[in-house]
Amino acid sequence: MEQTPTKRNFRHYMYFLFGQQFSMLGSMIVGFTITFWLTMETSSPVILSISVFLMFLPQIIITPFSGVIADRWNKKAIIAFTDSMQAMVTFLLFVFFLFDFQNVWLVLGVNTFRASLFAFQYPTVSSLVPTMVPKDKLSRINGINFLFRGVIITTGPLLAATLLAFFSINQIFFVDIITFLIALVPFLLIKIPKVHRVTEEAAKKSMFKDFKTGLLTIKMVPGLLAMIAFAMIGNFFIRPWAVLMPYFILITHEGTVFNLALLMTSSQVGSIIGSLIMSVKKTWKHKIKLNILGISILFICQIPAILAPKGNFILMMICLFPAWMILPIVNSTYLAILQTVVSKDKIGRIMSIDHMISMAIAPIGALIAGPLAEAIGIINLFLIAAIIGIILPYIFWFFTKIRQLEVIEQEKLLEAEQLEKIEELSKEEEPGEVVQVIETIE
Repeated sequence: MEQTPTKRNFRHYMYFLFGQQFSMLGSMIVGFTITFWLTMETSSPVILSISVFLMFLPQIIITPFSGVIADRWNKKAIIAFTDSMQAMVTFLLFVFFLFDFQNVWLVLGVNTFRASLFAFQYPTVSSLVPTMVPKDKLSRINGINFLFRGVIITTGPLLAATLLAFFSINQIFFVDIITFLIALVPFLLIKIPKVHRVTEEAAKKSMFKDFKTGLLTIKMVPGLLAMIAFAMIGNFFIRPWAVLMPYFILITHEGTVFNLALLMTSSQVGSIIGSLIMSVKKTWKHKIKLNILGISILFICQIPAILAPKGNFILMMICLFPAWMILPIVNSTYLAILQTVVSKDKIGRIMSIDHMISMAIAPIGALIAGPLAEAIGIINLFLIAAIIGIILPYIFWFFTKIRQLEVIEQEKLLEAEQLEKIEELSKEEEPGEVVQVIETIE
């Protein structure tokens, strides 16, 4: 029987979440500044491509094992180590630039190391949610997470650009150290609960065996493999738009940087509104159906934007706005499904496997999007990807076990509610009612 997160756990998670936003903002500012410096220093798209590839690479290689580590080791220690190392390596970059030792490969190496630290930290931070947040609040908390992330993604580059107008690059690097120290205060005050395994022998297993256990867990939960595959393939078919949108706006439609910026800003505003909806609405029923319908609507919204008359950017924004608004709702409910149907002692490795698959498919989709656009035309490529994206969800719904996750999730939520009732009755010392509820569960 799994331990139910307490109100104290939930309160501590909110403190942690608040502090992490400062850390994420500092990382976003420094990441944008590094990209800006590489662009101005080299004027080479090849260097930028290598930079993006090197940022993806550690997440593909490291994430599967970092999920195992997240389940086996002290989560607070992992987060403290990765945050501290990121601040330290950024400080070293600050020192190098201070003494005018500026080398492209050094910066690429630092950026790759920062991405490696994120690959270690992501599954750990994700695995905190089901251990500290009650099941009935998972969707809302995931929505709040996406809301904060959307705000930071929107404001981070703007803040970085503003700072670049007043400060040198090496001074901006110091922002990451400041935000780390701010995030450190609530982090030191919170207590992260330990999740005990069902058997002690699991502690003796190798990481490879633990990773294999994660794969077996995915296989054993009916519909979970189909759900992860659905997310992976959906992510693949959205890559062409994500990668080639600047080309589509600036070249195909002969737009300006302002047109591109406006479209990107509207997408983030839509994402923030979707995240707000997730954070306000307490519960979401039929999450699987919501994912199926949501992904289909997202691709439907792309079609009129793809076929918009040349230079009609307002029409594009209007058509795409609902798609970006739906995306955080789909992502949040998807995470809530994973966090509900998977046991807490295995959630870290499941999240890492899911993240690894997403990270692996993203560069593949990005890599083939350009050549395909040249071969068949960018509009044709967008249309083919959108049409497949519309049909794909219903193929998974009718021809896989993905529907069974609806039943499993409802059973898990019901069990969590009953366990909470047992705990409440136990505190009130009413053994007769406790026995009655336990008998109902059995």
